[in-house]
Amino acid sequence: MSGYSNYAGSMGGGGGGGSYGRGGNKEVFDGKQLRRAVQRRTVDYNSSAMRWFLDRTWKNEVGEAPMPQPVYEASLDLVPPAAPIMKANPVTSVCTKFVHSSVNKPRCPINACRWTPEGKRLITGASTGEFTLWNGLAFNFETILQAHDSAVRSMIWSHNEYWMITGDHQGLIKYWQSNMNNLKAFQAHEESIRDISFAISDLKFASCSDDGVIKVWDFERVEEERTLKGHGWDVRCIDWHPILPIIASGSKDSLIKIWDAKSGKNLTTLHGHKNTIAKIKWNMNGNWLLTGSRDQLVKVFDIRTMKEFQTLRGHKREVTSMQWHPVHEDLFVSGAWDGAICYWVIGQDQPIASVTTAHQSSVWDLDWHPLGHILVSASNDHTTKFWTRNRPGDTMSDRYINTEGKEEDAASTMSQPSQRSRPSRDSDGVAGRGFRSNQTYQGNHRQGPPQGRGPSYHQGGPPSSPRGIGAHPGNSSRGMGRPAPQMPPGAGHARAGLSQHPSGSYVPHGQPYNRNENGSMQPPPSVFPNGPNQQMPPPPPPPPPPPSG
Repeated sequence: MSGYSNYAGSMGGGGGGGSYGRGGNKEVFDGKQLRRAVQRRTVDYNSSAMRWFLDRTWKNEVGEAPMPQPVYEASLDLVPPAAPIMKANPVTSVCTKFVHSSVNKPRCPINACRWTPEGKRLITGASTGEFTLWNGLAFNFETILQAHDSAVRSMIWSHNEYWMITGDHQGLIKYWQSNMNNLKAFQAHEESIRDISFAISDLKFASCSDDGVIKVWDFERVEEERTLKGHGWDVRCIDWHPILPIIASGSKDSLIKIWDAKSGKNLTTLHGHKNTIAKIKWNMNGNWLLTGSRDQLVKVFDIRTMKEFQTLRGHKREVTSMQWHPVHEDLFVSGAWDGAICYWVIGQDQPIASVTTAHQSSVWDLDWHPLGHILVSASNDHTTKFWTRNRPGDTMSDRYINTEGKEEDAASTMSQPSQRSRPSRDSDGVAGRGFRSNQTYQGNHRQGPPQGRGPSYHQGGPPSSPRGIGAHPGNSSRGMGRPAPQMPPGAGHARAGLSQHPSGSYVPHGQPYNRNENGSMQPPPSVFPNGPNQQMPPPPPPPPPPPSG
């Protein structure tokens, strides 16, 4: 095989070998244009897992291993969340570092996402009924298949990691193997399926639907065993207890019900929310029941006392998704209608971390990697985003999260006058709607309202006047697309029909220059004898009308 050549026309090559060539900036091999290599971020857990396996014989306890220091060199000592040194502190598993955003070619909302049990791939279910498989290391596309004829609403893996069950908008349930082979499909509900949950034995599973009922199924025989009725509206979420034969359900009637899966009786009803229950999740300890509602609240109930344990307030819109961490018992994540993602620890009233602009629309589903070091969010904005832990020494500020103080941001902006300043979401200015008239502008903006354009651009007087150039009541607002123009000296006079002489005087356009006795050019009497900062003279009065008759 020959090396690179300068011309694509000098390539040879047949079926066996072929040669490389460059056509301009394009690489060609065997007559075909090659794709340009794209650098991808990757989160490889193998190195940290091997470090843990090697050191766990003498770092088995929390006090035996030192905590990683906040320097980049400490990244070599980073271990998975299951290690004792990480498991003792749930904050170490907060995934606020953006890694990658995956989008299907047919852009559509992503309703569900689930990692495969071994963590090598991610499966997403779209509103078009398609399954998309993404690589778990490089996050690149692997394959896509048409799984359902309608939108995929729910996905769940069995505890033995052999089977996956999915439900769609038409009430259809399908069985899948790990190789994405479909074995069974049957009509389970008359309306859209909202949630599916497996029993701990994997012999039974439950499903809920917009028809207002909960059904318990025998997985092997594919038979309905009993129907649980009691909700007065659509049942939006269910979850099977991790130990006992108990099912928790949340409905559009704002009620949380606890059911006995064997007898089908309603054990109790919890009144804690004032709007639709969007998600409900049991904790791995079997004592805490986590609920999220459209009233923007997240509540934790203690099943031993059947009372509310804690109320968490942090979302500004409806809560749409939640997920417990697979390793840390007291850590969970929630997503909201406005695209925000919040991380919570039981016992603290405020979120320990949040990404307020994670998505541009509602977050429909969240799922942790089986190791707990990566979080995946599926959203209505057609994207699937991957988030991971920050490495030691990383700053917490990136394109989606900014933890710097407002005073530091203002100081950095003032130190860089060429940088365009944009107000934050919580400032007086509204993004995309221009600035308010009482806002102070930084960088190359003037103090006061932005400068306007149009015929009245010079009506505010010269630059030294208090109102400034263009400070006109009709031009008090300007969009955020670009900064206000910085006018050169005398620009207002140029628009008024004046030109500047090298001596500094302003004269009307087209005024001839006179010569003095020495033969040098002498400008005519200046319109502004005292310099350019003098106020412009009023325009001459209009000529009198001609006499009539």
